[in-house]
Amino acid sequence: MEDTKIQWHAAFVSAMDLELAQNRADLEYHKEYNLNTKPLEVDLLVIKKDSDIQITNEIGRMFRGHNLVEYKSPQAHLDIDTFYKVGAYASLYKAYGKTVDERKANDITVSLLRQRKPTGLFAYFKEHDITFTNPYKGIYYVENNVCFPTQIIVTKELNEEAHIWLRALSGEMQKEQMRGLLEKIEKLDRKFDRELADSVLQVSVSANRQVVDELRGDEEMCQALLEIMEPEINKIKENVKEEVTREVTREVTREATQKGIKSIVTVLRGCGQGNAEIIKAIVKEYGVSADEAENYL
Repeated sequence: MEDTKIQWHAAFVSAMDLELAQNRADLEYHKEYNLNTKPLEVDLLVIKKDSDIQITNEIGRMFRGHNLVEYKSPQAHLDIDTFYKVGAYASLYKAYGKTVDERKANDITVSLLRQRKPTGLFAYFKEHDITFTNPYKGIYYVENNVCFPTQIIVTKELNEEAHIWLRALSGEMQKEQMRGLLEKIEKLDRKFDRELADSVLQVSVSANRQVVDELRGDEEMCQALLEIMEPEINKIKENVKEEVTREVTREVTREATQKGIKSIVTVLRGCGQGNAEIIKAIVKEYGVSADEAENYL
């Protein structure tokens, strides 16, 4: 399946919410945040309601008051130009406060996420003496040549158990990883968390069809998958039902229109009206074009 057909970014926002769930009350999420009146947007803006709150999850340890997060789907590039572009987004965000210096530079951070390590970008860092550290597994802090604290998160390197949601945004899931994801979702007891998890699961299932097919041989896992996906399956069924209803309505309307037009033709011809008058009457009564009306003569 082509990468562009999978809704990676929507699932990413859900995964981030689940990753930082322990601090949900402390954070505000603004997805696809417009940086100005013009169409420039960053994938996710996370605002800490209290800048002094410490985020529990490693991904949020660097977070300050305003945190711009850019996600790159598995097939998208994260190169030096993308790196500086997102830094420019942060600069624009800082500059477009309601008053001068409303958003402090030292209260803004930048995070870039990608499944695989962007080797070309890290090679550029080394060639140009841009230093970075690796304080946590899969998380790299860029130490210099940046206007704002910046981290690069390689989701494939993250701890599998601690970061199951972001790790699930991959087309390289193994059967045991998918099994672990399903078991994790089954344990969620909050409706909102289940809805977020379903968004992640749908993308993971779409990107890992082969693994899902393998799990179908596991009756227990197959049943769990069906139960988890039941709301979405029901939604699809409802959409199909509505479409069938609309199609039936269209067909009934079409048949009624045809019968009505034929009746007009019969009556007016019986009254001695010519084709021009009959066409005019059909157009007036049914709103069809003159060419369409002529087909009934």
